Amino acid sequence: MFKLLMATMDRVKSSMQQVPNAIPKVIRRTGGANSLELEKENFERGQAVSINKAINTQEVAVKEKHARTCILGTHHEKGAHTFWAAVNRLPLSSNAVLCWKFCHVFHKLLRDGHPNVIKDSMRNKADLTDMSRMWGHLSEGYGKLCSIYLKLLITKMEFHIKNPRFPGNLQMSNRQLDEAGENDVNNFFQLTVEMFDYLECELNLFLGVFSSLDMSRSVSVTAAGQCRLAPLIQVILDSSHLYDYTVKLLFKLHSCLPADTLQGHRDRFQEQFKKLKSLFYRSSNLQYFKRLIQIPQLPENPPNFLRASALSEHISPVVVIPAESSSPESEHMVETDDLVDTDIPSLPAAVETKFDDLFGTSAAIDPFNFNSQNGMRKEDKDRLIEQLTREIQALKEELESFRLESGRLCQVLRGRVSELEAELAEQSHLRLQALGESEFLKAELDDLRRVREDTEKEQRSLTEIEKKAQANEQRYTKLKEKYTELVQSHADLLRKNAEVTRQVTVAQAAQDEVEDVRREMQEKVKAAHEAADRQEREQMEQFQQLQRELVSSRAELDSLKTSVASSQQASSEVLSTQLAALQSEKAELVQSLSKVDAELAAQGEELERVQSSLATERESGVKTAEALQNQLNEKESREQALESQLVAARWSSLQGAVEEAEKIIQDSLARIDDPAHISCTSSADYLASRCQASLDCIDRLHSAGDAFIADNTGVSELLRVVTQCGHLVGDTIVQGSATSHMVPVEQADALSESVKTCGAEALALLGRMKQQDGLAAADDGKLKAVLEAILATAEKLRPRGLELQQGELGDLVEQEMAATSAAVESAAARIEEMLNKSRAVDTGIKMEVNERILASCTELMRAIKELVLSSKHLQRDIVESGRGAASMKEFYAKNSRWTEGLISASKAVGWGATVMVDAADLVVQGKGKFEELMVCSHEIAASTAQLVAASKVKADKDSGNLHRLQQASRGVTQATAAVVASTKSGKSQIEEKDTMDFSSMTLTQIKRQEMDAQVLVLELETRLQKERERLGELRKKHYLLAGVAEGWGDNEEGTG
Repeated sequence: MFKLLMATMDRVKSSMQQVPNAIPKVIRRTGGANSLELEKENFERGQAVSINKAINTQEVAVKEKHARTCILGTHHEKGAHTFWAAVNRLPLSSNAVLCWKFCHVFHKLLRDGHPNVIKDSMRNKADLTDMSRMWGHLSEGYGKLCSIYLKLLITKMEFHIKNPRFPGNLQMSNRQLDEAGENDVNNFFQLTVEMFDYLECELNLFLGVFSSLDMSRSVSVTAAGQCRLAPLIQVILDSSHLYDYTVKLLFKLHSCLPADTLQGHRDRFQEQFKKLKSLFYRSSNLQYFKRLIQIPQLPENPPNFLRASALSEHISPVVVIPAESSSPESEHMVETDDLVDTDIPSLPAAVETKFDDLFGTSAAIDPFNFNSQNGMRKEDKDRLIEQLTREIQALKEELESFRLESGRLCQVLRGRVSELEAELAEQSHLRLQALGESEFLKAELDDLRRVREDTEKEQRSLTEIEKKAQANEQRYTKLKEKYTELVQSHADLLRKNAEVTRQVTVAQAAQDEVEDVRREMQEKVKAAHEAADRQEREQMEQFQQLQRELVSSRAELDSLKTSVASSQQASSEVLSTQLAALQSEKAELVQSLSKVDAELAAQGEELERVQSSLATERESGVKTAEALQNQLNEKESREQALESQLVAARWSSLQGAVEEAEKIIQDSLARIDDPAHISCTSSADYLASRCQASLDCIDRLHSAGDAFIADNTGVSELLRVVTQCGHLVGDTIVQGSATSHMVPVEQADALSESVKTCGAEALALLGRMKQQDGLAAADDGKLKAVLEAILATAEKLRPRGLELQQGELGDLVEQEMAATSAAVESAAARIEEMLNKSRAVDTGIKMEVNERILASCTELMRAIKELVLSSKHLQRDIVESGRGAASMKEFYAKNSRWTEGLISASKAVGWGATVMVDAADLVVQGKGKFEELMVCSHEIAASTAQLVAASKVKADKDSGNLHRLQQASRGVTQATAAVVASTKSGKSQIEEKDTMDFSSMTLTQIKRQEMDAQVLVLELETRLQKERERLGELRKKHYLLAGVAEGWGDNEEGTG
């Protein structure tokens, strides 16, 4: 018996040793799918709790343990789907503090989360952009900070998408940084620009946070201050890396590119360096950051990129984060059992409890220790054996069920294996397709390389074209400078001509003076000659007299000698006495003769001296006269050269003016052939004024040409007239073509041909004026005839309303008001007809939308009808109170401008009602646009406002009909708003919103789509700007035409 019991106990022991290992495995196999779902549900629940605890409305800093749980969650699921699923349920757009803490947590995930967080978050980029734009409308508080922070996060995501080699925390080695640029200087250049943009967003957030805090108080120790300062830790970490990489990239760029090319990069770096250094310094002084992070200090001066050796002096800034125990938020770590599944099965509690019930607590510890059971009774042993037998049987049955379940699971696993094999085959097929696609992409890459080479060739050709264009521009600039110099030289020549004329006058005066001096000298010389001749004759006469006296004296001496000889015999005393007297007289005569000879010699010398001085003066006078004559001839030749240059300059100026006029007319002819000119319109009155001005200018051109032919010095008037004539004729051509767009086809064709003929005749006239011999033969008769024909056509095309007799205005007012009422009635009938047709054809949402739109249009027509009736009653009161003894037609004729305003307003209301009904018909049929209906509604509101203004301008302010008219006007405004609202509501119900799913696109496809989207955005923005400008010009032209048609510029009548 004891042996049987021992054998039974051995089997129980062996089965008990097997059961604890088998039961958990079978349980896990049977509930495998449910356990995965339960595990996923527990994970999502835990993540949601952590996210809600991290992102809440309390103005305190985010706790590190909650943020760490979110980060571990992204690594667990290898993405951010759970995070965004929880965040999308938060009201981020309604609470600024909530949005600020979301930005902080999201920044941590982008830095330390799984790499797929960035890709998963790009799907929410549009929502983040809209949220940033929405918070940007606030100018202070968390709203402005949220806008700046969201822009930073969007910039960070875009940077990492464009540069996937950069991890979220921006930690890279120098080798990885070189590999990111692919050894291409263009890539390094673009990467530097993107880093500048990235760092600029970081600095903006830095400045925004500091500017929102009161730094005069210890804000870093308050919970609100720490809430704002906490995200700056992530900003400091990013900024230190961006600064380091920017410095290294700039040194690399300076080693490859010229310094002038990188001047913009250096300036931008200098500015960001100053900001970053200041912000790091201010942050390091805050008590909050001293316990959490060690902020590096930047050097005193920025690196000198122009010196390559300065790179060795650069020290990368290192941000040090102390141990977690020093953090004020340090708490117990989250239990790993809540985050990591160890996959170790535990013993089910039911089995342990059942075992304890069988063997007791001590038996559970050592169930086969029978020392304590020796005193057990036989009945107890039998009962225990039976109980164990039943338990063994139950365990066998459970084991059998486990085997059946394991067999079923094996079948399931075999099916799963088959599915996996099929999937493997499919993957092999996909691999083959990928290889084919790879080959195709390689071929496409080769094509792209060829396209790139062609693009580079085109770029080079474009560069050459740009160089040629620059050369042409420089040549044009030089020609312009030469023309300016020519004009300046022309002015200088005119001044020199005046100076030469003055010098010629002075020279002529000097020549006259020289002639006078020469004549005076000749007279003096002649007088000197005459005096010398006269003196010489006198001296000769004196000499001859002295000779005669000498001969007579000698004769007397001879006679005396004879007398002496004859009278020697006289007394010797008398003879001696006479001889002595004669000798003394002879001595006196000899002395007087020597004196006369000396005087004659002196006079001869004086005569020679006078003759030599006279000859010298004659020679100098001749030389002076010759020099003056040469100067005069030289000045005359210079004056002739200057005159010829002046004539050439005048003619070149005239040719330049003529060529400029030709360009103006040619540009006008080219503009009328431009398709964009089709939308331009003009009035016949303005065209007639331009034609008349052109005819007057041509008359003045003829007069100025005749004056220039008669006297070529008067070129200034001709230049002004030629330029003005070119402008006026060109304006006439453009306005004629614009007027042709508003008239019937036959008249438009005739006017267009006349305008083109006018341009051809004007060019022919200017071409003849460019020739010197053709200026006199230039005939402007043909051009005047064409302009007169255009003027006559414009007179015919003038609006009939301007030529109406005053007696017809009264009838026309009644007709227009009746026509407006009829148009409104017809529109209401058509809307009712369309409503009935829509109810019979359409169903569902479309019928609801059509009924709502047509009902609002019906209310608008009813309001317009009431407005027209009120306007009629008010006009009747105005006429009755203002006409006196005159008739109604006489009153309308007296107040013709007011009457024309009523007519125009009535026409606008009737036309607007008709156009709105047509637009509503197309919208109901599904062929029109909702925007057309809204524009028509606004146009009707404007037309009715014009009718109200025209009606009440002469009304009494206390008139009852005036109050009813104003009430009707408000009713029209409300009905118009109802039409617009129903149209917008219907549009939002009918139009489908396309969902943007880019999950299946590759990086190249996304990049290409992004470029296409950017191109489309730029095209649409350009088109929008052009359409807005065109709308403004159309409104200006409409206002001008309306003023011309209604005579707004005429002040013929008062307000009474």
